[in-house]
Amino acid sequence: MAHRPVDAPHRQRGWTGCRLKRGEAGTTADMTISSGDLVRRNAAFAATGAFAGLPFPTSDTLQVLGCVDSRVDPSDVLGLKLGDAVVMRNIGGRITPAALRSWALLGRLGQGRPPGGHLVILHHTDCGIRRLAAFPEQLAAFFEIPADELDSKAVADPYAAVRIDATIARHTLPPNRLVSGLVYDVSTGLIEIVDPAPKE
Repeated sequence: MAHRPVDAPHRQRGWTGCRLKRGEAGTTADMTISSGDLVRRNAAFAATGAFAGLPFPTSDTLQVLGCVDSRVDPSDVLGLKLGDAVVMRNIGGRITPAALRSWALLGRLGQGRPPGGHLVILHHTDCGIRRLAAFPEQLAAFFEIPADELDSKAVADPYAAVRIDATIARHTLPPNRLVSGLVYDVSTGLIEIVDPAPKE
């Protein structure tokens, strides 16, 4: 199920639980969030009762693959509520053999229904995976490809990359699963449907 940041109730109350500092690039959190802070945030979340009575995910539940970047939480970016989606995150939000194996395994939890639903692949601008091109051997291992094939993954261009990943997903996952590719612009907060699901 979609992971909602546990600090959401606190943000509504104007409380962040971490110190802020202003640098040349603007205001940023210094990330000194302690375990105690997290427990307090969780208590506020539990008090909302938002978790109560949620059904177990089925094969029809929305599936989202996104990046681990802390600026790009799919639940916030896509306005998802707890229980709306099964969310998986990796570096760049990329379709890798490991991601495909995980989706296949999760398909076993479909409560007897054939694999289906809608997979949204969410990439974003200013993604750190571009910087990882400086480490080709490690990046190639992430994709499980030879290093001389890294150009085929278009890591410098999220728009090209999400089309590549959507094509891989459509050719690998069950044909009745809708696949769409979206790109989130970190400077505007908006998403663009770059590769729409053919049957959507």
